[in-house]
Amino acid sequence: MAHIKRFLECLAGDAAFKGALSENIDNPRSVTARYGIEVDPMEMLPLWHSNYLKFYRKPECASWPLAVTWREYMDEMVRHRDILRDQGNMSVTYPRFHAWRERQIRRCDDVLGDSAQSITHPVIAFELSEGCTGGCWFCGLSAGRFKGYYEYSKEHADLWRGVVGVAREMFGSAANTGFCYCATDPMDNPDYDRFLFDYYQIVGTLPQTTTAMPFKNLALTKRVLELFERYRCVTNRFSVLNTAQLNQIHAAFSPEDLMGVELVLQGKGTPKAFAGRARARKEKFGAVKNGDPTVESESDHTTIACVSGFLVNMPRRRVQLVTPVPASGRWPLGYRIVDERFFGTPDEFRDEVQSMIDEHMHESPPPNRPIRFRGDLQYEAMRHHFLLRSCHFEYQVPDNAASSVGDLIAAGHCTASELVAQIVTDGASAISVADELDQLHMGGLLEEDLDERFAWRNGEGTT
Repeated sequence: MAHIKRFLECLAGDAAFKGALSENIDNPRSVTARYGIEVDPMEMLPLWHSNYLKFYRKPECASWPLAVTWREYMDEMVRHRDILRDQGNMSVTYPRFHAWRERQIRRCDDVLGDSAQSITHPVIAFELSEGCTGGCWFCGLSAGRFKGYYEYSKEHADLWRGVVGVAREMFGSAANTGFCYCATDPMDNPDYDRFLFDYYQIVGTLPQTTTAMPFKNLALTKRVLELFERYRCVTNRFSVLNTAQLNQIHAAFSPEDLMGVELVLQGKGTPKAFAGRARARKEKFGAVKNGDPTVESESDHTTIACVSGFLVNMPRRRVQLVTPVPASGRWPLGYRIVDERFFGTPDEFRDEVQSMIDEHMHESPPPNRPIRFRGDLQYEAMRHHFLLRSCHFEYQVPDNAASSVGDLIAAGHCTASELVAQIVTDGASAISVADELDQLHMGGLLEEDLDERFAWRNGEGTT
């Protein structure tokens, strides 16, 4: 399996390897032997040969056992990804947080299209540095200039363990979804593996690691991979910037060493998501105008953000409530900041998190806030119902009140309590109207992005 994986990495990221295969189409084994890949390409033709790709998911694929083995492995990885999303379930431990997260998942499934399937919505993430030394051109989060890392001193370790303990206490097993980087690179913190091990000891799961700098501190990288071998976790990832780095990685690590590491190939000029620095580059050269919907919807891959929950920056002792959105002029980094607070102790962290949950995770539309449909939805009134259309779905909603609930929400001129009062005045049941609003609310069809305090006007990572 590890050698099939390496073969496919070379095929995707090394033009010389691909060219050699083309020149030795009848004897591809001579090419793989030269690269130290101990697998016969003739046993997996549907994975790479243009004449056989059509058989990959067909019964005929059984003639190439290695292709079948790889297909089964990839299917298992997809099932595992879905399990990770389900691991964030807090329906028993924290129903309000659970309902809010489920609402964000439904919204993302709608507005992000196919790319939404790859988002597992972890409930918490930590940053153990301030900024990043990488400066990667494709950074979907526009990581700021590196300003230092969170050292593993006694004071810092005590706060860290206390905060992680609070997360485990509040969120239960959903804290297993957490990870310890965001707009940072883990290898910028030489103590990263110590923080990682603390997390494992407290929560019971080893967080996944993604880095674009596996050679910045090779000893640290190897310690992280050793933790993976010992405790297992979600597959780690190396972002690979070019063919030279791919070859360097392959020279330093055996195929077996990298079985638990996904190599994310970052082709020049083709970012994984149209967000952050990639978006800013196009804006700089005049290819993007903020608010231009034709540009902002040019690809489903408009964010690399994944957290629907709390983003904690340990150096600044800051906690933000965030959720993925398509990158835009309002949210160029591809996630919305719902709120942010600062803390100095684990108890303060708990209090601030609880305060944000109380303020923003409502089971029903807040009565005194404006009520309107999500900005991306098109509204159309029909007889006894109305339609809401997004780029990917259409919703049909019953609407039998004398004064149309849909019309009032679409107009956007009243609060939820004012809407209910008007509909009830016209003879409708208050309970039925409230139930209709709750259904729209839980479906993620009502606009929640009404707070201007944290709207980022640039992609430089400042609020």
